[in-house]
Amino acid sequence: MTQSAAAQKPPATPGRLDPEDAQHALAEVQERLRRQQLVADLVHRQEEGDSKASLVEDLVHRQHEAELKTLLDGLHPADIAFILESLPKDERQAIWKLVSPEHDADVLLEVEDWVRESLIEAMDRQDLVAATGNMDADELADLAPDLPPDVVAEVQKGLTEEERAQLLEAMGYPEDSVGAIMDFEMVRVREDVTLEVVLRYLRRLHELPDHTDQIFVVDRQDKLQGILPLSKLLVSEPETEVSAVMNSDFLALNPLDSDADAAGAFERYDLVSAPVMDDQGRLIGRVTIADVVDVMREDSQEQALSRAGLQEEDIFAPVATALRNRAPWLLFNLCTAATASFVASQFEGTVSQIVILAFLMSIVAGIGGNSGNQTMTLIIRALAMGRITGRNLWQLVKRELLVTLMVGLCGSLVAALFAWAISHSLSIALVMMAAMICNMLVGASVGVLVPMVRARFGKDPAMGSSVLLTFATDSLGFFIFLGLATIFLL
Repeated sequence: MTQSAAAQKPPATPGRLDPEDAQHALAEVQERLRRQQLVADLVHRQEEGDSKASLVEDLVHRQHEAELKTLLDGLHPADIAFILESLPKDERQAIWKLVSPEHDADVLLEVEDWVRESLIEAMDRQDLVAATGNMDADELADLAPDLPPDVVAEVQKGLTEEERAQLLEAMGYPEDSVGAIMDFEMVRVREDVTLEVVLRYLRRLHELPDHTDQIFVVDRQDKLQGILPLSKLLVSEPETEVSAVMNSDFLALNPLDSDADAAGAFERYDLVSAPVMDDQGRLIGRVTIADVVDVMREDSQEQALSRAGLQEEDIFAPVATALRNRAPWLLFNLCTAATASFVASQFEGTVSQIVILAFLMSIVAGIGGNSGNQTMTLIIRALAMGRITGRNLWQLVKRELLVTLMVGLCGSLVAALFAWAISHSLSIALVMMAAMICNMLVGASVGVLVPMVRARFGKDPAMGSSVLLTFATDSLGFFIFLGLATIFLL
């Protein structure tokens, strides 16, 4: 029986705060930083060369730093990461210097990528080596892309041969694969031993790897034979052999599987952990629910940003950085808005004769966009969950168009009554009704087609989807409404 080598863990960390408490801690940090800056500003107003003022500033600065350090020492690394993510870069660096060195590694693993880069930049080589020296191979692989090569090389020297091989293996897998998120800490046993032997072995361990809900049964070539749930281990007779109670029917992942597919499997089968096997059937690692939750959170954040045409950025990044991130899709949005305005300008004669149309056409465009956004959200989510296939695509399209048509009939009656109330024209009300139904169908069609086409070509189905939807519903909404008005009202 063997257990993957595990680095010695740092001292126990303080308890995790509730989200609301973490926000209170952030507010307290911000208030102390504000007071510190206020004292510095007051001292700088004193005459130059005033030694007493400088001494006061130094004493107050040290007092504030001591208070901040005491506050940070009582926080969980995840809550420290939350605070660092919520501060501008200068204040972030000041707080980072006060974080206890024993928590550096945990905080670096907890913070978002865009914060981690700035923290690593502020650390010298010696501090980086000290912070990463006790990391497990899978944790080090997560940080390796952001670390200087010489630091990675230095840390590798302190690893065992097994850990070095695990690190190189983890770094060799694609970013969004199971291999990139799996860890190597797991308990393995042979199938020909009794449960009593397994229990004695577990008692000799310093601690079980996190999220251990099952033990992996392997042969002498490390090929996975089955799994032994801890619940079954505890309730079965000690004299029973492992082979008699292990489960041979289990879900295993391949290191090249998508991490999104793994997340879907965890959600579908309510898993806590799952083994990772190579093509030869050998057990090489495992994925835990903690890894999967991170994947789900990151995918959710990326999807929300992608729909607006954004990429992840530091909320306190320089203006130039934000412009590079946001300008491309905003410029494209400007072009689409200009197209919609051009379409409306072609019906200048119609609008000039029936001025009320200028007030009503924005309703047609807005409702079409909202309807399409509902459809698009459902399609993007279904794509992410892998629920859309070539066999059910057309059925899904027909369903969405039917639902939109039924909703459009109900909503357009309300819109027609509103149009009649302010225009006292039955013809305008009927045109409003027809245009709204048509534009809602346009929104539903675009809401289905845009994500599907992007996914078909291997692109992020959510990227810029809202911008493209707005372009279609605005331009075609104006065209349909004003076109119908030109035909039936003039």
